[in-house]
Amino acid sequence: MRCFAVAEPAQAAGGKWRPFASVAHWPANRVRSQLHMRLSREMRTGSAITLTIDDRRWSMTGSGADVWAPSPRHDAFIVAKMRSGRSMSIEAVAGSGGGFADVYKLKGAATAIDAAALGCARR
Repeated sequence: MRCFAVAEPAQAAGGKWRPFASVAHWPANRVRSQLHMRLSREMRTGSAITLTIDDRRWSMTGSGADVWAPSPRHDAFIVAKMRSGRSMSIEAVAGSGGGFADVYKLKGAATAIDAAALGCARR
């Protein structure tokens, strides 16, 4: 079983698909609070990916339009900041060459993350 808290950006760069940010819990695989983001555009290969929550920045990893934290330790720290933060943005360079950002409001993030974790714990 897997449980997710999922959000769409308040502002997206536009693209082929609907971008999202998710925090996943996979108890059978002992995965807890794993961040995954689908960007609004496909990234240029080798593009730097920067996640910003309020005034804190992290380098992320990914390919195509998918982004992850570089380690479970980073996941834990980023998700903790999401719980108390006001806004989050993810920036990269598109395959076409221009920079872009998807912006999220974090109001209600803690409640959604807790609900996903509780949903998996009950099963």
